[in-house]
Amino acid sequence: MTFYFIFADEERNTKKPSCLGYPVSIFFIVVNEFCERFSYYGMKAVLVLYFKYFIGWDNDLSTTIYHTFVALCYLTPILGAIIADSWLGKFKTIVYLSIVYTIGQVIMAISAIHDITDTNRDGTPDNMTFHTAMSMLGLILIALGTGGIKPCVAAFGGDQFEEHQEKQRSTFFSIFYLSINAGSLLSTLITPILRAQECGIYSKQSCFPLAFGVPAALMVVALIVFIAGHNMYIMESPKGNILLQVMKCIGFAIRNRFNHRSKQHPKREHWMDWAEEKYDKLLIAQVKMVLKVLFLYIPLPMFWALFDQQGSRWTLQATTMDGNFCTYSACVLIICVLVQIVNPILIVIMVPIMDSAVYPLIKKCGLNFTPLRRMTVGMLLASLAFVAAALLQIQIDVSNRYLACKLFARLLFYTDLISDVSFPRASFTIENEEGQTCHYILQLGFGSSYTVLIPNTFTFGESVTIQDINPNDIHMAWQVIQYFLMTCGEVVFSVTGLDFSYSQAPSNMKSVLQAGWLLTVAVGNIIVLIVAEAGSLPEQWAEYVLFACLLVAVSIIFAVMAYFYTYMDPAEIEAKFMELEPDDKKRKELEMMTKDNLAYVNNETSNNTDVKQTKI
Repeated sequence: MTFYFIFADEERNTKKPSCLGYPVSIFFIVVNEFCERFSYYGMKAVLVLYFKYFIGWDNDLSTTIYHTFVALCYLTPILGAIIADSWLGKFKTIVYLSIVYTIGQVIMAISAIHDITDTNRDGTPDNMTFHTAMSMLGLILIALGTGGIKPCVAAFGGDQFEEHQEKQRSTFFSIFYLSINAGSLLSTLITPILRAQECGIYSKQSCFPLAFGVPAALMVVALIVFIAGHNMYIMESPKGNILLQVMKCIGFAIRNRFNHRSKQHPKREHWMDWAEEKYDKLLIAQVKMVLKVLFLYIPLPMFWALFDQQGSRWTLQATTMDGNFCTYSACVLIICVLVQIVNPILIVIMVPIMDSAVYPLIKKCGLNFTPLRRMTVGMLLASLAFVAAALLQIQIDVSNRYLACKLFARLLFYTDLISDVSFPRASFTIENEEGQTCHYILQLGFGSSYTVLIPNTFTFGESVTIQDINPNDIHMAWQVIQYFLMTCGEVVFSVTGLDFSYSQAPSNMKSVLQAGWLLTVAVGNIIVLIVAEAGSLPEQWAEYVLFACLLVAVSIIFAVMAYFYTYMDPAEIEAKFMELEPDDKKRKELEMMTKDNLAYVNNETSNNTDVKQTKI
């Protein structure tokens, strides 16, 4: 064991190349993170549309599978942390799981090639089961990969700095966060444009293979770049997983309390104190601090239940709106995803504004805007975003009902050509009795409907089209309101929550609370799954209102919990218990004796006051 830790120290003391005071190795890590985030968000940007338009699922099933995938991506970080800390170390874990990740992206790209099963060459896959199975396998591998490396990459970057490089380390994390948002921003913009292209061997269709293939290529680049910096990295050997220690300590306390549940055993101040027979007081105190914060996490999944619907319900809402700010072929996909770019852009703008202007101004006004109060405000802002989404959905539904009634009246007399988002133009040929022909092309708009009327007295040059339904007049730009409110909520809630969790966590349990934070995201997506599968609400706007009301209720509960929360100084608490540790070990050794031996000691030392005091 001694050699193990000396070996790790020797690795850290090895001189590594630097540039401008920064380890050269971090540049490989930052580029890797940019490419990986581009790969993930690029694939995710068109995922729900792939389910709807390629696989052919309805909105509810598409939403269900989408949120199942996101939930899995936030459950697997726990597995990645355990593998890295207990077995492979961070470097090997990142490499091996990145390979799994890359394979998953390649499988997704292959699953979107319609020509593979299009035996009759009509542009429609003949074996949709194959494509569905391939895509599900790809998504599982991607979830294992992206989730598994999530807790490792940032920590591995922090490992590259020496103790005297605290300022550089802080700057690194800012650059690291910027690389995440840059990858997200570019991929969310570029991937829909790639999907809007037409590709295929026998027939030209929307190019999902290209939209998934480019993210797969970026993941290959991410893997190659990360491995290329191998000789420059500081790589520490795994030293045991603190998460497993915490779980074992909690499990022992529960079992020991259950075994001593009779009234003859005196109560202890905290139920975790029942672990004192086996674990150090310092570890128990650290677990208590972690549990205190994790208790506050209980209401948090509701926020993520609303937040992650930006990529599902809100994207599907955009498909029913007017996206007339680009060419029609590109709009089919761009309108569904372009509004999502608002989120990372607003984050980059608003984070420094909140930190440098808003929070200081609130403080000057004499208001005690604590981290937990900020998080409460963030949850309320997210609920307002869903109220805005509900109001917008009501306007969309009212417009659709009016136009549908009008269309029904026309259908009694004429044959209508109703537009689809998949068909930008209607083309047909008119031929008269003399054999003369006229090729007629009708440009369609989103949600529009037209009647083509050809009377007996028709002559070439006359208008034959009557517009029954105008294209959707509710522009997609109205979604910016709900995205703005949601982004404000994210900045106040998520950034503050991460900072709060870090400040309240024991020195060696930052990763435990990080895993708990990511778990709330997974649970939030599971909540969406439950609501989507229940499908009891007939109107979409009602579902938005339901989520908004649930988050308001949860916000009130969280505010009450926050009111009774006492802020801690983990470093001070740990220092206190470290000073008491030697005496605590002696006491624990006595308590581990059998009852017979303990009785013998009591009898032998009954006249010795000093020994009595030591035992007490």
